[in-house]
This record gives sequence, C-alpha cells and structure tokens, in this order.
Amino acid sequence: MTPLKINADWDNEVGVWVATSDDLEGLAIEAETIDALINRLKVVIPELLELNHPEMVGDELPFMLDGFMTTRQHAH
Repeated sequence: MTPLKINADWDNEVGVWVATSDDLEGLAIEAETIDALINRLKVVIPELLELNHPEMVGDELPFMLDGFMTTRQHAH
C-alpha cells in the first residue's frame, strides 16, 4: 500500500511543527517537536479515517513525513 504523504512545516511565529496532507482530508495538527508530531499523527490518522473513510478502518496505513528539515546550529 502506498503510504499517506504528510507534510510537516515549522511555523516560526508560534514555534510549532504543523502537519497537513492532501492525502487525508481534515488533517491539520501541530506539536512542539517532530517526535510529538509523529506521536499525534499515530492517533489522529486513524480517527480521521474512521470519520471520513470508515471502509478503511482496520487497514494498516503507513505514512511518510515530508518537508521537514533540521539544521544543527554551530557555536561561534
């Protein structure tokens, strides 16, 4: 099965990661860390599927996170 493509973008104004997806209607969540975002996605994706695609409930649906990039700050 093709994984759901989830976009993760950093919002500098509020200091959170925001996840959205063209593959999953209604997905718009945020979290302070990428790990917290992934954990929330594991809960929210099945809930949205139950609401919007009840025929897919129980199916294993992998997702891939796209669009995030982290940089390491170098000390001067």
